[in-house]
Amino acid sequence: MPITTIRGVHINYQVLGEHGPWVALSPGGRRDLSGVMPLATQVAAAGYRVLLHDRRNCGASDVVIEGDESEYEIWADDLYALLTQLQALPAYIGGSSAGCRLSLLFALRHPEAVRALLLWRVTGGPFAAQRLAHNYYGQFIEAAQQGGMPAVCDTEFFRERIASNPANRDRLLGMDAQRFINVMAHWREYFLRDADLPVIGASAEALGSITVPTCVIPGNDRTHPRRVGENASRLLPNSELHILMPQDSEDDVATAGWDEKQGELASIFIAFLKRVSVASPV
Repeated sequence: MPITTIRGVHINYQVLGEHGPWVALSPGGRRDLSGVMPLATQVAAAGYRVLLHDRRNCGASDVVIEGDESEYEIWADDLYALLTQLQALPAYIGGSSAGCRLSLLFALRHPEAVRALLLWRVTGGPFAAQRLAHNYYGQFIEAAQQGGMPAVCDTEFFRERIASNPANRDRLLGMDAQRFINVMAHWREYFLRDADLPVIGASAEALGSITVPTCVIPGNDRTHPRRVGENASRLLPNSELHILMPQDSEDDVATAGWDEKQGELASIFIAFLKRVSVASPV
C-alpha cells in the first residue's frame, strides 16, 4: 500500500476502484483501514473510487502525539489534505464510530469539500464519553506516569503500532513523558466535555449547520446507542435514517450481527450514493 506525507506525517493509504466519484471511508476506534475493507470493496464494485487510510496514531501510519485541537479534528484535516493531494475533492465522506466523528468534523471544517455523508454507529452520551476517554487516552496517561515512555511502548496498542511501523518506537521514546501526558490529557478533555452533546464532537447547532445529504445508520449498544443516531438524524437538516439493528444491546460495544449485515449496510449506502449523485451531479 502507498505511503504519503500529509502535514509532515507518513500516512498509509489504499484506493479501491479506478473510476467514478470519490468516497472516503474511515473505521471506528483506532482500527486500521482493514476495518472498513468489506464495505469499501462493495462500494468500489458499484462504480466508486474508495479511499481508505490509516489515521495518524493508527495502523501503519506515524504516531505523532502533538496538536492543540482534538484528535478527531486533526484527523479530519489530515483526510482533507490527503484527498486534496489525490485531487479527489469534493468527495463523499463516511465512517463508523470514531470514523463518524471524523466525518462530521470534516463536514464542519471543510463544507465545500463534501458531497454527502455516510454515518453509522454514531457515538454519544456520558457513558461513551467516559469509556472512550479512558480507552483512547487515560490508560496511556497512566502508563506514562508509572513507567515513562518505555511503559507506553509496552502497552498492547503501541506495541501494535511499533510492529506495523518500527520507526514509531524511536518516535515515542524520543518524546518527553510529561509532554505526552499533557497532550493526551488535552485530547481526553474533548471527550469528557462533550458528554452531554447530541454526539461526541458536535453540538446541536453544529449538526444543524451541515446541509449536505446524510445517511445515518445508528448503532445498538451503550457506546453507540440507537437513540443517539436517531437524534443526530433529526438534527441534521438533510438526513435520512435507516435502522439496521433494531434490537438494542446492553453490551458496552456490540459486534454481534454487524459482520452478517455488511451486505445490507453496503446496499443502503450504495443506493443512497446513487440517489444523491443523480440529484446533484458534480
